[in-house]
Amino acid sequence: MKVNKWTLGLAAVGLVSLPAGVQAEENVNPMLTALSSTTISGYVNTSAHWNVGSGNANAPGYAFNEGKQDGFNLDVVKLSIGRPLDEAEWAAGYQVDLLFGDDASALATQRDSDNDGDFGIQQAYVALRAPVGNGLDFKVGVWDTIVGYEVFDAGSNPNYTRSWGYSIEPTTHTGVLMSYEFNEILSMAFGVANTFGPTINEKTWESGESESYKTYMTSVALTAPDEMGWLAGSTLYGGVINGFDSGDGQNKTFFYGGATISTPVESVTLGVAYDYSSLHDDADPVAGEPDTQGKHAYALAGYVSFQATEKMSLHGRADYLKLSQASALDEREADYAPGNPIWTQSGVAEKVFSLTGTIQYDLWANVMSRLEVRWDHQAGGSPGKAFGGEDGEDDFGSTKDSVLIAA
Repeated sequence: MKVNKWTLGLAAVGLVSLPAGVQAEENVNPMLTALSSTTISGYVNTSAHWNVGSGNANAPGYAFNEGKQDGFNLDVVKLSIGRPLDEAEWAAGYQVDLLFGDDASALATQRDSDNDGDFGIQQAYVALRAPVGNGLDFKVGVWDTIVGYEVFDAGSNPNYTRSWGYSIEPTTHTGVLMSYEFNEILSMAFGVANTFGPTINEKTWESGESESYKTYMTSVALTAPDEMGWLAGSTLYGGVINGFDSGDGQNKTFFYGGATISTPVESVTLGVAYDYSSLHDDADPVAGEPDTQGKHAYALAGYVSFQATEKMSLHGRADYLKLSQASALDEREADYAPGNPIWTQSGVAEKVFSLTGTIQYDLWANVMSRLEVRWDHQAGGSPGKAFGGEDGEDDFGSTKDSVLIAA
């Protein structure tokens, strides 16, 4: 049976099927055979924001919130192409996650200094497994950071908007990540990257640091086994990242600790997350660098989720952000980019408290719908007021409170 090359190509990526015996007759290219396990998936994420009150030019500066006030938004379009690792002792695969839209620009993985192309690469790595013990896995390329309770994909988080903790975390790295699962209880990861990220292929020598200086990271996860009753599946997680952050032009150490906790009520899950970011370089007065010694930020968040019905779930979050007194709050014009210090963002005070409530309902297959209410409050610090303000005003706004209703 004769089949043209175009049909064979479609079959190779699983878009069409071929009758039995075609491969033997046509002597299919080995590369096409290798692609037969490739999967293509993705999503479209849209939203509507209503910021209660008027004069919302200085909305809270948490991740992916800038420019979405009082209107409809195409947040991001994601296209994923990948071949997962199989069960072979020596296994290979890959993953590519392409992003389009405002959130793609805000992720700031492009080398373009403006990051305004509405396109980004979230991940692009080769996956490998070597037959060491239970299997030693590698990711080589660009991959998501190993710390944090929340992730880039909003649909995978309990809430639609991101926490303040996520907003000070690194997001992606370019390098090599090694992970190993000792048993069902203990797993660890260790990585080496160019920088804190997120800019792909960015090197330390581009910012005047030693060309051999790298960013190192490690994490450990403990999972409760089935023998622990209602606690089974609960996970305790910790991670440390140390390296150069070009967003600050400084060396940074980041600590993360978090847990997802099952409860005696099967439909209720709890979570907690702690993030701590610290700069530890001395200033160079000759170069006009600001004094960042002792400059730090930390965030604490608590989560509760309740699966009310098969289609409806309720999610709550309380989080708190504290910036060091040394924070450069007068640097008001910096645009938000994950991994950059939150203290350089417009509309962020030294202390912020936030409450978020989310109702999620799955209308039908492949549709996730959410209604969310979020309240941010300046809990202290200077300037005296953090949010609101008229467009173009060179101040921090006219109110200590910001209320968002999002769908």
